[in-house]
Amino acid sequence: MTRHWTRRDVVVAGLAAGFGTAVLPLAARADAPPRDYESALAAARGQVVYFNAWGGDQRINDFISWVAGAVSTRFGVTLHHVKLTDTAEAVSRVLAGKIAGETDGGGVDLIWINGENFAAMKKQGLLFGPMIQLLPNMKFVDPKTKPTVLSDFTVPTDGYESPWGMAQLVFFYDSARLTQPPRSPAALLEFATANPGRFTFPAPPDFVGSTVLKQFLLSLAPDRRPFDRLLDPALFDTATTPLWDYLAALAPHLWRGGKSYPTSTTALRQLLNDGEIDISMAFNPGDASSAIAQGLLPETVRSFVFDGGMIGNTHFVAVPFNANAKAGALVVADFLLSPEAQLRKEDPNVWGDPTVLDMALLPPEARAAFAQLPRGIATLSPRELGPVLPELHPSWMVAIEARWTQLYGH
Repeated sequence: MTRHWTRRDVVVAGLAAGFGTAVLPLAARADAPPRDYESALAAARGQVVYFNAWGGDQRINDFISWVAGAVSTRFGVTLHHVKLTDTAEAVSRVLAGKIAGETDGGGVDLIWINGENFAAMKKQGLLFGPMIQLLPNMKFVDPKTKPTVLSDFTVPTDGYESPWGMAQLVFFYDSARLTQPPRSPAALLEFATANPGRFTFPAPPDFVGSTVLKQFLLSLAPDRRPFDRLLDPALFDTATTPLWDYLAALAPHLWRGGKSYPTSTTALRQLLNDGEIDISMAFNPGDASSAIAQGLLPETVRSFVFDGGMIGNTHFVAVPFNANAKAGALVVADFLLSPEAQLRKEDPNVWGDPTVLDMALLPPEARAAFAQLPRGIATLSPRELGPVLPELHPSWMVAIEARWTQLYGH
């Protein structure tokens, strides 16, 4: 019987291996991997690509459906969106395949990934590549202006994943009910204490829920330096004490008394829309504007951030080492990087996810099209967003999630 690997199995296996940056040698494959984009383009026609990506937001699902139509018409690639609730579901299938000796014909062709899942896959040799040098549209990406396109939660990508979008944590509030949003953890605690039940966050390991914990930690910790390298277990308790002390004070005042938590940002958004809470959040500065445009939030919702800065990163796509349709996956990954797809993705009426492209590298007509995009009624300007705080090393995220689950995962 093939073992079903859980999210904890995957990331703990990565921790046990040290989350290093070297990639294990890949086993021989029956198919010849594409040598360049032209050969990938030729081989991709007629292929079926199973794109494993989070399926919890209809706006994102609709965008992927549009991508599927575009790559079918232009490249003869059939794209199927395998909708995940947790990226580790797909990672576990790839890992199980490697353990079973399945070096080709895998059922995951392309995966939306970053953070600890990427670190674990990279360390265990579960990725095909390096791949980004095969993608022509990488010429529009400049790592000098967006260094996180080559570094995922401090782990160098080494070309094993292709950037897809930029992200920064932002909070939302309904200005019809709340006039002065809290702009620090201390102010948030004061608000929650005075307004019990009006704030909550998604339950980790939901990505945004875990990011909120990291945001609190970075905002409260007197020294952030330990978090940018591999976790030393001997430092964990001391380094994270400010977070657990803060949560102990905050939890009793959360929605439902902190006895339960929303399962996703979609559920959290609905609570804000229904007036059950006053503050929500997302890992996308344009999320509130996009939700307003699609009638998912009232027009009085606005965004805010903590004064000291908010966590930001890049999200990616990658091709597993045993993908059945490597050529098709590369063609899709390159299309996701195209100015056309990036422009549509950033449109707040579609998704509102910020582009990874550098405007200075785009043709004039593409640059003009981006300039004409509406920022959105609830989207903060780059100046208002303030400084971007760097991500923690993935090993810290895994340990923080485990401790939170132990303390609050009812």
